[in-house]
Amino acid sequence: MRRDLPPRDRRGPPRPPPRPAARVAERHGEEPADLVRVAGLPAVAALFARAPQRVERLFYEEALREAAGPFCKVLAAARRPYRMLPRAELDRVAGTPLHGGIVAVARPKAIPAFDPGAVLAARERMPLLLVMDGIANTHNLGAIARTAAFFGLDRIVLSGHPKQAGPTDSAHRVAEGGLEHLTLYRAAPLAPALAAIRPGFLVAGAVAEGGVAPAALPRDRPVALVLGNEERGLDAETLAACEARVTLRGAGRIESLNVSVAAGILIWALKR
Repeated sequence: MRRDLPPRDRRGPPRPPPRPAARVAERHGEEPADLVRVAGLPAVAALFARAPQRVERLFYEEALREAAGPFCKVLAAARRPYRMLPRAELDRVAGTPLHGGIVAVARPKAIPAFDPGAVLAARERMPLLLVMDGIANTHNLGAIARTAAFFGLDRIVLSGHPKQAGPTDSAHRVAEGGLEHLTLYRAAPLAPALAAIRPGFLVAGAVAEGGVAPAALPRDRPVALVLGNEERGLDAETLAACEARVTLRGAGRIESLNVSVAAGILIWALKR
């Protein structure tokens, strides 16, 4: 073997030399604050399918070498690094052992400001608009994004609530690629934005009690479903901006559902 050639994966394309930041990541499992780690094969595949230009580098274990091959070719063409790592090193790079054998380090999704006028203009193609107001747990955000993408929604509105979670490493991992199929918007403050879309949407707040069943909501307009914080629910100002309230009724043994579970049921019911 010639010593002046870069090492190769036996069944993959040439591996470019890693950048200094990649070496730091391999040693310490740390990434700059402006990058996100997307872990798991479904999430990584969705990222390369929808936004390959965001990927800065890729790490994977030997068991996924064949699956990672097409991603490596994309990065090789863009002269960006990728590397096969032992499991322990991949754990450090991912910051968790729950990475599914592959991790892409990427620039985060842009979150543009919510434009009520643009949403109203597109409402005929949008039977359901999902709005989050203070959902703090990134796993819940990821789970809701996965469900939203599964049912064909194309956007989620995030409020400016101080507890509102964003598309973090864990949100991407739990979303299983769902976040790549959704456009995220930021509405801060939220209440005026909800008021602005009410001419074209029925703004319905999800509440633990006191609301109507999903089937009882008027369906003369698309629905904007607003989900609140896991512990406190919807803020008073947000609730005042809702013209309807929707509740899932159970057997009475448990007070309420996890917000991501409730979101899944409501999305299914309102998309029917």
